[in-house]
Amino acid sequence: MVSKALPGPLKGRDLLSIDDLTPEEVKLIIDTARSLKERYYAGERVIPVLRGKTIALIFEKPSTRTRVSMEVAALQLGMTPLTLRRDELQLSRGEPVKDTARVLSRYVDAIAARVYKHSDLIELAAYASVPVINMLSDLEHPLQALADALTIVEKKSDIRKAKVVYVGDARNNVANSLLLVIAKLGGHIVMSAPKQLMPSQEILAKAKKAAELTGAIIELIEDPKEAVKGADVVYTDVWVSMGEEAEAMERRRLLQPYQVNTKLMELASNNAIFMHCLPAHRGEEVTEEVIEGPWSVVWDQAENRLHAQKAVLALILSD
Repeated sequence: MVSKALPGPLKGRDLLSIDDLTPEEVKLIIDTARSLKERYYAGERVIPVLRGKTIALIFEKPSTRTRVSMEVAALQLGMTPLTLRRDELQLSRGEPVKDTARVLSRYVDAIAARVYKHSDLIELAAYASVPVINMLSDLEHPLQALADALTIVEKKSDIRKAKVVYVGDARNNVANSLLLVIAKLGGHIVMSAPKQLMPSQEILAKAKKAAELTGAIIELIEDPKEAVKGADVVYTDVWVSMGEEAEAMERRRLLQPYQVNTKLMELASNNAIFMHCLPAHRGEEVTEEVIEGPWSVVWDQAENRLHAQKAVLALILSD
């Protein structure tokens, strides 16, 4: 195994979890993403700071936003992205993750992976001699959280003054990363879910440790109506994630009171926004009136995946 500790704030680093980043590094990514987005809209669609580099994008799960935004992000930075499904790799025939990691490291400058098991991602990073980026695992979705933070900063200016309320399954990968990123940025986050679906003690401990440094406020409130009162941001995600289909009936029963609908949104602040990482199941975790209504910023949020990921790639891989 080759050490990936190189000079510079993020250069050569892995990004497996939001907890891998200091508060200052999270802010650096957000600031860089905002700058790249401004340049994009000023006409600089291609900023080739990574010209000649190649990234392998491994997908075990289906993807729309992550796959397209990562491919486009790489291309707009001058990179060549290689998109690889698991069934196209020897991983599907039992090759160890560590062997794939060491071989790909001889061919590419970085590896990004969307996996079922976070443990596979940890093994990939342990044996790869190039940076490894988490494009989603069962534990976290850090690239989504960085795009979410960028969106909140754009819409609410000072994230430290925004009350962010996550409603629904508060122990899934998106919720975990959102909790950590708001804690790193010194914001106020409320997780509203049934007891069984509140964040794990491990994730809570990491978030509270970050909050000690940043002054973030973290609350757990079971009653969604109480949680959403005065919220500046209301966020939800699907009730049944990929790989959890066997639990679908019980999850829907538990989470029915947590649907984000017009009545719930009316309890939030007058200028509240609604966020969802997509894909959305209309009529389940959110109603059509909310996701298509004036509260919704989900399309801006989806676009920001591109800009946040360009910032991550540029900061980790540029010379």
